[in-house]
Amino acid sequence: MRSGLKRMVVALLIALALFAVVQWRAAEREITAEETYPAAGQYIDVDGTRIHLTVTGQGPDIVLIHGASGSLRDFTFDVVSRLEGDYRVIAVDRPGMGRSDRPEGYGGAWNTAAEPPALQADLLQGAANAVGAENPIVLGHSYGGAIALSWALTRPDDTAALVLLAAASNPWPGELGPLYRINASPAGSALVIPLITAFTPESYIRDIVDTIFAPQHAPDGYLDHFGPEMTLRRGTMRANAQQVNSLKPYVTEMKDRYPGLDLPVEILHGTEDDTVPMDIHSEPLSRQIPGAVLTRMEGVGHMPHHADPDAVVDAINRAAARAGLR
Repeated sequence: MRSGLKRMVVALLIALALFAVVQWRAAEREITAEETYPAAGQYIDVDGTRIHLTVTGQGPDIVLIHGASGSLRDFTFDVVSRLEGDYRVIAVDRPGMGRSDRPEGYGGAWNTAAEPPALQADLLQGAANAVGAENPIVLGHSYGGAIALSWALTRPDDTAALVLLAAASNPWPGELGPLYRINASPAGSALVIPLITAFTPESYIRDIVDTIFAPQHAPDGYLDHFGPEMTLRRGTMRANAQQVNSLKPYVTEMKDRYPGLDLPVEILHGTEDDTVPMDIHSEPLSRQIPGAVLTRMEGVGHMPHHADPDAVVDAINRAAARAGLR
């Protein structure tokens, strides 16, 4: 009995030591990432939640909302510079992503609550209001497309138009991949995510990015600008997993309200997108929203704004013209 107890104590001490090493290593990598990729813009306090955004250019307002595992750096790599000559471009970090905080009641290793799209939209609307945005075009990519749709549904009289890039907009069959479900659970959030943060090799990060861009490749210099190490921070990974894993019931409810949207909507989607398939999301969406225009981008994967940025700018210009902004 005594020897068995001793073994249990030894095993517990080893487990605690390993846990401490993992947390230390994860914290070190987070510090390095945050020093390498400092805040690119300004912080806006919205009801006690700090939202990070950049503002550049002149003209009609356009708000850019990134997707899952992303940040506004996805847009500042190339898209913003293409727009700032004709628009006042507001790129935002969604709550819990990039440099934005999560609102009170969300976050923490054992708290698996996820911010609904409407709450995220409300926080981003508050931040855009604070920098003087008026009747903006709202562009959303992937998961950010769901936030853009929620933005328009909750503020129909102050949204000039929507531009949706490979947007997650409708319920999908089955479940998400196991890693999303594990990382969104209390045990995965507390135990698995720190391991990923601490020990994911750079080669694996590049493989994941290649998968997201496939069949295209990430542009030269993209990874160095975007900073995937920021996405691997523990808090960011928790936010991402919880938000994505909880999205399906929200878009299930939202889709019944899409027919009531009365504004210009431009939808772009790659025919080779395996992450957010066009036939499940954008094709039904183009029928659900009166007057929505779907552009099928042949041979393009999940990152249309990098695969064919000119097509995206053209869609934005069409949306602006249809909304009477240009």
